[in-house]
Amino acid sequence: MAEQFLTLMADLDESSQTRMGLWREQLQQAGLIGKQTPGLPFHISLAVFSPDKEKDAVCEMQRLAGEFSATPVSLSHIGVFAGGKVLFAAPDMNTPDLLALRKAIRLETAETYPWTPHATILIDEPEAICGALPVLLDSFQPFEGKITRLHLCAFWPTREIMTVDLGQGKKKTP
Repeated sequence: MAEQFLTLMADLDESSQTRMGLWREQLQQAGLIGKQTPGLPFHISLAVFSPDKEKDAVCEMQRLAGEFSATPVSLSHIGVFAGGKVLFAAPDMNTPDLLALRKAIRLETAETYPWTPHATILIDEPEAICGALPVLLDSFQPFEGKITRLHLCAFWPTREIMTVDLGQGKKKTP
């Protein structure tokens, strides 16, 4: 199967990974496993590109990593997208850094929906998402995290292309 799209992701720092990982563990202990892509770090998707833009997306990611340092983000609330299949934590947008990072993307995107910054916690059927809400609400507390690196992946099938630390421009391949 040919890859359908590329996603530029803003990966959250290790402390945020640990905190959000505990939320996911609590959901799993409650029998809520989900269908989210395994192995990906918690992140905020910044943009979607067509697969033929891979080289351009790599250059764009490297440029952004050189222009931006670690970016604070306040994950303050949870939400569910229309259709009820995605449960997420969402950042406050009262700090300009995340929005500035998004607006700095120059490469044409292939997005079909308006950008909604979020970090996916669980993807499942609506009934499972409804069951997950009380479990997550029991442990969810807003917190301050940081976006520390950019991560480019192709999807379906999943292929990690590259990660770059913000502010350092250091390239890491999976």
